[in-house]
Amino acid sequence: MDLIHHPLVWRLGRFELTGFGLAVLLAFVIAQIISQQELQRRGHAKEAEAIPDLILAAIIGTLVGGKIYYAALVAQDWSALFSRAGLVFWGGFIGGVTACWLVILRRKLSFARVADVGGIALAAGYSVGRTGCWAVGDDYGRPWDGFLAVKFPEGVPPSTAGHMQQSFGIPIPDGATPDTLLAVHPTQLYETALGLLMFLVLWRLRGHRHADGWLFGMYLILAGAERFFIEFFRAKDDRGFMGLTLAQGIAAALLVAGIVVMQGRRRPAPAA
Repeated sequence: MDLIHHPLVWRLGRFELTGFGLAVLLAFVIAQIISQQELQRRGHAKEAEAIPDLILAAIIGTLVGGKIYYAALVAQDWSALFSRAGLVFWGGFIGGVTACWLVILRRKLSFARVADVGGIALAAGYSVGRTGCWAVGDDYGRPWDGFLAVKFPEGVPPSTAGHMQQSFGIPIPDGATPDTLLAVHPTQLYETALGLLMFLVLWRLRGHRHADGWLFGMYLILAGAERFFIEFFRAKDDRGFMGLTLAQGIAAALLVAGIVVMQGRRRPAPAA
């Protein structure tokens, strides 16, 4: 028996709070707590004090980067900048890291120190943030009839055969009509679980003896591998060479970058 999903929304008069908005807010709060406490534990007081400013920069950069990515590469319509949809993770990641880097430069902080704990915080925030995608019925997967398959009658878009064909180029199954509601992979939950696994791995390695920045390289490898893998299950309309997506191209690039960073920072950390 397939599960039926309905979006999580609270309405107070004209005000509307979605599960996605709440999850994103919680993700940044958790990221701030983890980053600040871990930097304090390591004795990096200057960087720890700057975390509130860095989180604010990350929020702004994530919103701007995510919207630009969506408008330029997904919707291919710049008016989409002003829509409520389209907070794409890779665009948000690039925008958020860039914004934080600018603040770090201005305040003369150590990017390597911040990045080393930032990877842990990003993994935790990613896991929480993906619950928001589940809450609103966004970013689900390809049609599937397995045990955990879910139908999204109010998803973004609804998982009907017609919408799946129009939005993702997935053929209408034999015997189905455009209005047939299809069960799909709940990839949001897969990513929530994988994000939690990434966090646990990075948390376990947080006491490493390598140079600052080494753990961020590990984060890049894990995040790149996770996204490259999950894209095979996602309902996407941008599959190109060998069926790969743009997100997989970015994921592969980050995975390679992570290997380079880990190799470059594998020497023992200098004594304090």
